[in-house]
Amino acid sequence: MDYRAFDTSVQEIKYKVLKEVATLAWDGNLDSGLLQIAEKIMPGPKPTMRCCIYKERAIINERVKLAMGGDPDNPNVVEVLNIACDECPVDGIRVSEACRGCIAHRCKNVCPKDAIEIIDLKAHINPDKCIECGRCVSACPYNAITKMVRPCENACKVGAITMTEDKKADIHDEKCISCGACVYQCPFGAISDRSFILEAINLLKESENNTKYKVYAVVAPAISSQFSGIKVEQMVAGIKRLGFFNVVEAALGADMTAYKEAEELYEKKFLTSSCCPAFVRYIKTAFPGLAQHISHNVSPMEEISTYLKKMDPHAKIVFIGPCIAKKMEYKLPEVDGIIDCVITFEELLALLDSRGIDLNEMPEEPLDNASYYGRIFARSGGVSAAVAQALKEHGYDDFTCNPAVCNGIEECKVALLKASRGILQENFIEGMACQDGCIGGAACITHGPKDKKQVDAYGNEAKETTIKESIGILGMIKE
Repeated sequence: MDYRAFDTSVQEIKYKVLKEVATLAWDGNLDSGLLQIAEKIMPGPKPTMRCCIYKERAIINERVKLAMGGDPDNPNVVEVLNIACDECPVDGIRVSEACRGCIAHRCKNVCPKDAIEIIDLKAHINPDKCIECGRCVSACPYNAITKMVRPCENACKVGAITMTEDKKADIHDEKCISCGACVYQCPFGAISDRSFILEAINLLKESENNTKYKVYAVVAPAISSQFSGIKVEQMVAGIKRLGFFNVVEAALGADMTAYKEAEELYEKKFLTSSCCPAFVRYIKTAFPGLAQHISHNVSPMEEISTYLKKMDPHAKIVFIGPCIAKKMEYKLPEVDGIIDCVITFEELLALLDSRGIDLNEMPEEPLDNASYYGRIFARSGGVSAAVAQALKEHGYDDFTCNPAVCNGIEECKVALLKASRGILQENFIEGMACQDGCIGGAACITHGPKDKKQVDAYGNEAKETTIKESIGILGMIKE
């Protein structure tokens, strides 16, 4: 079965670049082979999707830079490929055939820049004067004037993307939450995330088969919804074949987080979750007055990695998940030294194929670190369910978790607005920046509708049925 089921050609090209870079890095031929990657992926002589083969190759070369870590001076993990950002319509506001040539001329009267002229009884917009404010769109009684919003701008629900004077996408880092929605939604692949795949390869190579230090792969619970037709246990075997000493569930860290978060919620009576780094950053940038209510507990990725480093101070840890914002999280000063590298499921696939590892041929190796509740962190509503369970296991029978389950950043905004005005009825905000939660992450292999039942089924496979059973062996339970 072919589990390389990409949604778009953009994803496939991204994968091919990552695979070629990884292959060269494993063999130590990166310096000598870089210049051949573009021609190998785009052999020509005819272009396949751009105006000419030379532009296609130039864009591939920019993607190679991102695969090698991107712009070191850019603090954001999401970057714009300017050379690829030129295919969207320049005139965002247009007058359609629906214009009736009315005599009210409301569109012309509301324009602050005199950009609308009446020619042959019809409205016409001068693109050199238009500032795309949208007032004419609202004023037209026939809805004859439309504003075309670029896919990246439409995807960014926090308003972090605008257009420059030369009509290129511009990311405002002070607003950006690195959720990666724009990365997937750009039809031309002009926005992409920086890759740390070379760092992961170096960690594995320099470990000398885990003799100098051990390299652990911490996998997000969303792993269960990734490679179609492949069992999680086969993926574990494939990851170990890459050279990892062991594979550990981030869901165990989720159990730890839920247990601690329940204590904090009981103490403070109101809390916002801390597992989604994009949601946490959104609160800090857009609702700074609510930052005091963010759970002081670290994310599951940090929680389990801290535990592993405590058990093995020389260990190196690579987190693997569907989340671009995790790349931003691991670069935070307070996380320094806890996580050594973050890669996505897209990058994991490129790594596996760069070593010729076919998941179909892998045996099944067990992965059983966490409880049902830790594993369902991957879907919307899972965090709330885990915290509610942890409250029961703590014995806090006099308090109930009443959650606002926010599926996507727009729902997060509504709940946070209510909280900022003191009218939110719920006492716990579960914020997930991606639709459906982590299973809808920007760096998933596929992005169709996600079945939460698949995550629940994976959770039901856990041997531990309670959070206490899961973390009890770690010595975290207070008698």
